Amino acid sequence: MAVTGIGGASALTLQSIADMRSQLDDLQRQLGSGQKTTTYAGLGLDAGLTVGLRTQLNAVAGYQSTITQVGVRLDLMQTALSQFSAVSQQSKSTIVQSQYRLAGGTQTQDQKNTANMLDSLVGMLNTAADGRYLFSGRAVDQEPVASTDQILNGSGVQAGLKQVIDERKQADLGSSGLGRLVVGSPSPTSVSLDADASPFGFKLLGVTTAIAGATASPPSGSPASMSVDLGPTNPNPGDTIKFSFTLPDGSQQDLTLTATNASPPAADQFTIGLTSTDTATNLQAALTQSLGTLANTQLVAASAVQAGNEFFNTDASHPPLRVDGPPFDTATGLIDGTATTVAWYTGDNATDDPRQTALARGDQSLVVGYGARANEQGLRTAVQSLAVFAATQFSSADPNGEAQYAALKQRIGAALNGGPNQQTTADISGQLAGAQVALNNAKDRHDQTNTTLQNLLQDLSGAPTEQVAAQILSLQTSLQATLQTTAMLLKTSILQYI
Repeated sequence: MAVTGIGGASALTLQSIADMRSQLDDLQRQLGSGQKTTTYAGLGLDAGLTVGLRTQLNAVAGYQSTITQVGVRLDLMQTALSQFSAVSQQSKSTIVQSQYRLAGGTQTQDQKNTANMLDSLVGMLNTAADGRYLFSGRAVDQEPVASTDQILNGSGVQAGLKQVIDERKQADLGSSGLGRLVVGSPSPTSVSLDADASPFGFKLLGVTTAIAGATASPPSGSPASMSVDLGPTNPNPGDTIKFSFTLPDGSQQDLTLTATNASPPAADQFTIGLTSTDTATNLQAALTQSLGTLANTQLVAASAVQAGNEFFNTDASHPPLRVDGPPFDTATGLIDGTATTVAWYTGDNATDDPRQTALARGDQSLVVGYGARANEQGLRTAVQSLAVFAATQFSSADPNGEAQYAALKQRIGAALNGGPNQQTTADISGQLAGAQVALNNAKDRHDQTNTTLQNLLQDLSGAPTEQVAAQILSLQTSLQATLQTTAMLLKTSILQYI
């Protein structure tokens, strides 16, 4: 009988042991990593679907990273805007309630305090996050707002707001101090007002009177002129003449003079003379005096506000404007002050929608704009108002100083209230809040999508712990049995076999 050797069987058994060992190593890797395979090829027909799922997951992760980063910026912007609004309202209360008491110089203590509040606003508008300024539009690497000291006092050869206000004041008052108007007498019984052709001072709006027999002639000609002729009959006590003007900041102001028998007359009154000619002479004197007072109060305040407009309301198509002087009291026009005036805003100065200066993609179909510029009307108005109040100077020797101060307070308070159809800080905050809501909604969708994709991917490429553990246990049992059998076979001799 032929005897078959055990060598061939042993070789097969050893190969089987090696295969089981390899399977055991792979199962242990699966147990440690949680993945079925280390290559897409190992997934077979599911490889293409797995690649697609991972691509989607990477896209979602990118969107989520953008949303998180932009969310931080938006939170900082909202915080800055909230504080900006609070400081603006606090400043308004301080300004409106301020009393005219010069603090050892040319300004009140409240004006000096307002300069500190302005410094706070400047700091908020210069807010930065992850290396970019948030209120600079597209110029994210440029601090958007100059320092308070530069804005008020200038820098080198470039003038600050204080100098601009002073030059504009001289131009608006004119050399006579009557707001560029000339009081005349075209006939013995009439009084006229003549404006000049410059953009400065009072501009004639109209004249009316209830005096019987008197004739009021509205503005006409260029430069404009208007007049009132009393005629042959004297007015009665209490009769009035109203002159109306447009001031440099666009506001309107009336000057009403009342006829009286008193001599000398009180402020804004004219004495009735023996004849209408005498009365016209008295009217001319009263008009000159009242016009000078109005010029040194309301006009000066309006001039400061307009200087602020020309200093702050600038963009790529509107440079800062300066009075073409010296001399300033006889100047006839304005010039481009770009080279000679401090640029209070140094960020992106284009005129397109500020929100579109920074865009964030929240998902494949969602792009939101969250940019902002410090020179937007809702922000500029507050900075400008506080700066004008902090920059205007007064003199203790000026009898009209207190009235000037009151007129300025009134205008600044009204500006801080905001006019109809004017942008406010709340409008900017609301638009940014819309971007936040859209991005947060996208984030919620991404979280749900991410969970779904992760579950699908886990089903395709994941190795269930319980299943792998059971396979390891089964394989270990088989491997142990095979090893024992192989060991017994390897110990077998020819004598034992026989």
